[in-house]
Amino acid sequence: MNISMTRIQAILVKDYKEFSRNYAVSIMILVPLILAFLYNKSGAATINAYFLPINITFSMVTTYIQCCLIAEEKEKNTLRSLMLSPASLGDILIGKSLFVLIVTVVVLALSIFLVGYTPANLVILSIALLLSTVFYIALGTICGLFAKSIMEGSIIVLPVIFIFSFGPLALTLASTYPILKIAEWLPSSQLLLLAEALEGKYSMANVLIPMITIIVSSLLSWIFAAIFYKKRMVD
Repeated sequence: MNISMTRIQAILVKDYKEFSRNYAVSIMILVPLILAFLYNKSGAATINAYFLPINITFSMVTTYIQCCLIAEEKEKNTLRSLMLSPASLGDILIGKSLFVLIVTVVVLALSIFLVGYTPANLVILSIALLLSTVFYIALGTICGLFAKSIMEGSIIVLPVIFIFSFGPLALTLASTYPILKIAEWLPSSQLLLLAEALEGKYSMANVLIPMITIIVSSLLSWIFAAIFYKKRMVD
């Protein structure tokens, strides 16, 4: 697969311009920042409180923006032209993901700062956050490929926002409702469990299991994204 940095850069710049012109999408970056600030002022100092803005960043910023950027391409009938251009699958997927990756990293850093969270092991947590970003970008890509417009994309992404933002909260009810234990294997829940483990004495299993879960989820999501992308090329 040939990768062209020139094409990737062109797609990145185009996404930035589309993002800056669409205030309904760009304003979403404020949601986790405001929530993090309010949590900090309320005195909440638990891992669950720290990670709610982080998980909301992934769902309402990463997934939502990625979904809407791709849905907007489809709405304007420019995605088809991009698919038929000399740009390879790698150029398009990387180019369409790079801008959202940059925005996510910035919003995550600001959210962690505003909420007052100081990770016990910044290196391990940063790797987990980066891997989670890759996963949520894939989810956004899949949602965007299914949507026909920004409005439809905003609706399609709602289950992702609900499940992955508030899924970890279901773990608190798992003792009463055992079926909710399945939420433990959500990447957002695994990220929370990893952070909790890092705060105390942790073993390799405490680190590897969440990391592997997030990596496998990311790989599967990108495989599905590539399959759906190729299907759209022949629709």
